[in-house]
Amino acid sequence: MKILTIDIGGTNIKVKVNNDAERRKIPSGNYMTPEMMVSLVFEATKDWEYEVISIGFPGVIKKYKIVVEPKNLGDGWLGFDFEKAFGKPVKLINDAAMQALGSYQGDTMLFLGLGTGLGSALVAEGTVVPMELAHLSYRKGTFEDYLGLRGLERLGPEKWQQHVEVVVGRFKNAFLPDDIVLGGGKSKLLTQIPEKCRLGTNNNAYLGGFRLWEKSYHLG
Repeated sequence: MKILTIDIGGTNIKVKVNNDAERRKIPSGNYMTPEMMVSLVFEATKDWEYEVISIGFPGVIKKYKIVVEPKNLGDGWLGFDFEKAFGKPVKLINDAAMQALGSYQGDTMLFLGLGTGLGSALVAEGTVVPMELAHLSYRKGTFEDYLGLRGLERLGPEKWQQHVEVVVGRFKNAFLPDDIVLGGGKSKLLTQIPEKCRLGTNNNAYLGGFRLWEKSYHLG
């Protein structure tokens, strides 16, 4: 099966097919509507062949549907019919959950995406469960206020890393994972990896998109 994975972000939209090593980027921003995204993806992939599509979306997804409008994109995403627009079968998943699925190596894995915000997902025995840990209360704000970009800029790299280690410890005690993956663009800034954690890579998002169509993986 030829699969196109689309990873939608507030800065770039990244696309890749599972039968080609090439990745392509499309500039994005708070002006990006779903109609514009579809048109730009068609243009960027006009020389590629694919039968089905996986989309990683920066927002809350339930049963392959967008629940709320995204914060860092344009309007019109809620209720948009991606299958009709692309004319192909589409599976929609939260972007952190898609990267988590691509990072999974077995047993129970906790994924934390350190980026503009804080993405989170749990994968257990091949089933991926998206979570929204970012907005739970922590200190004088939320986990995202300390581990996301705002926290990094406010606290500085050293104190930001200290909070990362504290929060990872809390989640480790709460979820008892066998494996913890720290992904997202800001994970590269960590000078020391917390105990029993490993770094992920944004490239795993593509693998997660491909795995969505495999029978051995499921959405919780």
